[in-house]
Amino acid sequence: MKRYILPPEWAEQSGIQLTWPHKDTDWNYMLDEVTECYVRIAVEISRREKLLIVTPHPEDVERLLEGKACKERIRYVEAPTDDTWARDHGGITVYDGDTRKYVILDFGFNGWGNKFRHSLDNAVTRRCFSEGVLDAGYEDNNDFILEGGSIECDGDSTLMTTTECLMSQERNPALSRGEIEARLKKKFGVSNIIWLEHGRLEGDDTDGHIDTLARFAPDNTILYVRCSDAADTHYEELAEMEKEILKARNIHGEPYRTIPLPMADAVFADGERLPATYANFLIMNGAVLYPTYSQSENDRDAAVALSKAFPGYEIVGIDCLPLIKQHGSLHCITMQYPKGVLKPAAFTKQNR
Repeated sequence: MKRYILPPEWAEQSGIQLTWPHKDTDWNYMLDEVTECYVRIAVEISRREKLLIVTPHPEDVERLLEGKACKERIRYVEAPTDDTWARDHGGITVYDGDTRKYVILDFGFNGWGNKFRHSLDNAVTRRCFSEGVLDAGYEDNNDFILEGGSIECDGDSTLMTTTECLMSQERNPALSRGEIEARLKKKFGVSNIIWLEHGRLEGDDTDGHIDTLARFAPDNTILYVRCSDAADTHYEELAEMEKEILKARNIHGEPYRTIPLPMADAVFADGERLPATYANFLIMNGAVLYPTYSQSENDRDAAVALSKAFPGYEIVGIDCLPLIKQHGSLHCITMQYPKGVLKPAAFTKQNR
């Protein structure tokens, strides 16, 4: 039997994937605004790591980034896409303990329970393999619907998720909780699963992705969103989630060190509250990029909390108000690849 291990997100990386917005995505009505946000993110990533950009229009994106991003670290994969949420349609990389090589698990993506178009996005990982940019094995898991934003791993055999998302009847209706748990343990090499029964943000159409609520960090740490305003509609639900997190135990039966993140002040668009969250940060080699929402006190407090969880890391804020208008944020649009997975030759060849 294969022995797969899911590395924690702070394991050394070879690069990050972005799937770029274009006029045929839901970003069309605000394309200029969100493109500016993507450019800022691409610049910050390319300063530190390789960047894989999936887009149907590579020449257009290359012109946008000319003179701003580090060209030598960027590789384009031309592919048609429905949308841009790389965390959820991207492959999830595991380490094969038997072969000592990485394997990318290509799970099924059905638009968060058939809410949105998804057939093109569901083919993105296969397209990246056909382009020869990934130095890893490929495993087809399209018979199991699973998004990267729905799981967190502590790097020590524990996985954290939410019941509302993984038990959604629009994802894997034929599977029981026990059957889903068995698949998670087999595919990710974990033996301990923390199921959060509480926690959801208004405007979130993922059915409670864990990366909007709570995240693992090094040294047995969980960062989580805490709501301190009793008048906020999230207060009771997030208070119950906090109790669950404080009771959670790692594989050794020990409690986690917990660090609360501030609850962002309510942000609205067209009368709808948007899921602004500081939990949706991206871990990189030596840096954490985190979303800001033009809320000086909350943005600052989030940076302080992240610096406690990631000592020695550069903490870099990026204005993500454009992203939450489509109900996601910084972590949702990115996917990391461990060291050695992105082929250096693929980048050198394109940039000759």
